[in-house]
Amino acid sequence: MHLNRPALLFPLFASLTSLPGIGSRLSAIMEKRIGTTVIELLRHAPASLIDRRARPAIPDIIAGQMVTIEAVTISQDITPRHIQRPSRVVMENETGQITLVFFRADPDYLKRVLPVGERRIISGIADMFQGQVQISHPDYIISLAQSDEMPLLEPIYPLTAGLKAKTLRKAIQASLPKIPDLPEWSDPHFIAQHSWPDFKSAMLSLHAPQSLDHLDPHHSARSRLAFDELLANQLALALIRQESTVQGDGQTQAGDGSLREALIKSLPFSLTNSQETVLDEIYSDQAQPARMMRLVQGDVGSGKTLVALLAMLNVVETGQQAALLAPTEILARQHFTTLAKLAEPLGIHCALLTGGAKTMAKKAVMAEIASGQAQIIIGTHALLTDDVNFDQLGLAVVDEQHRFGVRQRLLLSEKGKNCDVLVMTATPIPRTLAMTAYGDLKSSIIADKPAGRKPIDTALISLDRIAEIIEKLKGKLAPDQRAYWICPLVEDSDKSDIMAAENRFAQLAKLLPSANPMLVHGRMKAEEKEAAMSAFQSGASQLLVATTVIEVGVDVPEASIIIIEHAERFGLAQLHQLRGRVGRGHAQSACLLAYQGPLSETAKARLTIMRDSNDGFRLAEEDLRLRGPGEILGQRQSGMPEFALVDLAAHGDLIAIARKMADAIIAKDKELATPQSAPYRLLLSLFEKDNAVKFLNSG
Repeated sequence: MHLNRPALLFPLFASLTSLPGIGSRLSAIMEKRIGTTVIELLRHAPASLIDRRARPAIPDIIAGQMVTIEAVTISQDITPRHIQRPSRVVMENETGQITLVFFRADPDYLKRVLPVGERRIISGIADMFQGQVQISHPDYIISLAQSDEMPLLEPIYPLTAGLKAKTLRKAIQASLPKIPDLPEWSDPHFIAQHSWPDFKSAMLSLHAPQSLDHLDPHHSARSRLAFDELLANQLALALIRQESTVQGDGQTQAGDGSLREALIKSLPFSLTNSQETVLDEIYSDQAQPARMMRLVQGDVGSGKTLVALLAMLNVVETGQQAALLAPTEILARQHFTTLAKLAEPLGIHCALLTGGAKTMAKKAVMAEIASGQAQIIIGTHALLTDDVNFDQLGLAVVDEQHRFGVRQRLLLSEKGKNCDVLVMTATPIPRTLAMTAYGDLKSSIIADKPAGRKPIDTALISLDRIAEIIEKLKGKLAPDQRAYWICPLVEDSDKSDIMAAENRFAQLAKLLPSANPMLVHGRMKAEEKEAAMSAFQSGASQLLVATTVIEVGVDVPEASIIIIEHAERFGLAQLHQLRGRVGRGHAQSACLLAYQGPLSETAKARLTIMRDSNDGFRLAEEDLRLRGPGEILGQRQSGMPEFALVDLAAHGDLIAIARKMADAIIAKDKELATPQSAPYRLLLSLFEKDNAVKFLNSG
C-alpha cells in the first residue's frame, strides 16, 4: 500500500520553516520534540492554560493570582544595570496603587514601555511585599491600542530547550488557517453518539481551550482527535495483518513430534499448564497455511525460551530452519548456550551470528546458514543484513520485541518467504498498550511460573546508607551465592551526581577484593563483556557491577542478590526486569532498591508497589497509570506507536472500538484502493507515523 498524499493536504505537510518566526535553527530544535511539518505542530497539544480575564480591584488581589490591570504610571525608580537593586515602577488606577518590580532590566526599555503619565495594560502573577501588591516582571505590558495582542486565554505548550513559548504559539496560530475541510472518516452515527466535532473543529478547539476542563483527555475535541489517532494506528496494523496472514501465503509447519517428545522427556521437570496451552496455540498456528504472527508474553522466569525452542523444533522436524533474533550480544550468547545445551543432544546443529564476531568466523557461520547445515540460528541485528541468506527459514523468533520495531520483525520473516513469526517479551504489556503496539499479532500469555520458584524479597533503602549496604554485602558473597550491582550510567557526567558504573566498580573492587568484582556495560568490547560474564557465571567472580545491559535474559541461578542503585530513576517495567535476574535458583533471593531522596510522589508510589508486588502484569498496569506509555517498556522501545493526543489510561476503552472499525474497513477494501476509501487514506497520512506504514510504503 502506498499513501500518495492528496493535494488538499499539502499545506499541512509544509515544512515548519514556512511558518512565521521559524527558521532553520528553530526548525532543527523543534524536530526533536515536535516534528518537521505543520500537521505535527498542530498535533502538539497544550498542556495547561493561563486565564488573564480576571481584572480585580487592586485591594482585592490575592497573592499568587493571575491578574490583568489597566493603570497609569505615576512614578519610576529605575536603577542602572550594574546596580544590584531592582527597578520599581508605581502604577495607579481608580481602585488603588500597584508596584511593578524588575531585576536587571534594561533602563531604556522600562522608560520606553512605562512612561510616566501614560496608561498601560499589565498582566502577570501578583504577590505581596510589606503589605503592598506588586507584580515582578509582568508577562505583558501593552498600550490600550495593542490590547488585541494579549490573549485573555493563553494555551501553554510543552517546550524544549531553545524554543520560546511566544514563538511556538505564534507558529501554531499561523498553522490553524491551513486546516482544510476534510471528508469524515469515522462512522457519522458513532461521532454523533459521542457528540464529537468534526476533525477541523476539533483541531481548532484543541488550540483554543476556554477552561481547564478543555484540557481534560475526555473533552470532546481531545477524545475525537485521540480516536482519530487510534483508528489510524489500528488501520495500519490491520493492513499489516492483511499483508502478513493472507491464506496460502504462509508455510504449513507440522512436524512428526519426535524431537519435541525427546526434549520433553529429557527435562528434569514438567511443562506448566500455561506453557502447554501456549504451545497448543502455536502448533495450531503453525499447521495453518496462513502465516503465524503471534506474541507470547510471560513474566520473568515463566519459561518462554523453552516454549520457543519447542516451536523451533516443530519446524526443524519438517526439514526447515528456525532463527532467534535477540537485542544484545550478551542475550544472544546466553540463548545460544541454553538452546545448544538442550538441542545438540538431539542431533540439532545450532549456530550463533553476532555483529561482534570476527570476519572469518562470521563467514563460516553464514555458510552454514546458507547451506542449511545450521538448523537453529541465534543472532543479533547481524541476522537482518542483506548478506545473510537462509536455506529454508520456517520460523523467526524475535526475543524482547520492545527493543525492535515492526520493520525488523518483518525483515527477518521475509528472509524465509513469509515464514512464521513468534514474538516473545518478558516485559508484561498492559492490554491497551498491547493492542496499539502489537495489534498486528495474536497474543498468548504464560501466566504461571515453574513449580518451586520463590517470590523475591524486595526492600527500599536510602543511598545515604551506601556504606551499610556494602558492609552487609561483604558477608553474603560466596562461590555459591553471587550478586548484581546495577548502576544507571556508564561514566560520570558533569550534569549528574549519579555515581557511574565504572566509579562504583572501582570502589567495590577496593572494598570487596575477595569477591573479585567484574564490570559489564554496553560500551565494552564483546570479548571483554564475554570474559566478565564467564567469570561471574563460573563463580570466579561473585559480584557483577553492570548497567542495564543485563536487563533481560541473563540467567545465573547462583545469583540471589541484586542491588539497583538510583532505583527512582527507572520505570517499574525495567525494575521488574532487573529484579528478574535473581530468583532463578533454589536459594531465597533479595532485591535492594537503593534510592536517592527526597522522592517525588510518583517515584515513591512506584518504588512502594515494586516492593509490595512480584506480579509483572500488575506492575505494568501501574507503570502505565503513573508514567504513561512512553516509559512503559524502558528507554529503548522501537515498536511504540507515536501518539501525540492519546492518553491510554483515559482512552483505553476506545482502542477496541477503533480495532473493530478498522477491521470492518479493511474487510470491505483490503488495500484502501477505491474512491470510497479516500478518507481513510487521508486519516493515515495525517496521523500514522508507526513503522508499520513506513514499511508498507517502502514496498
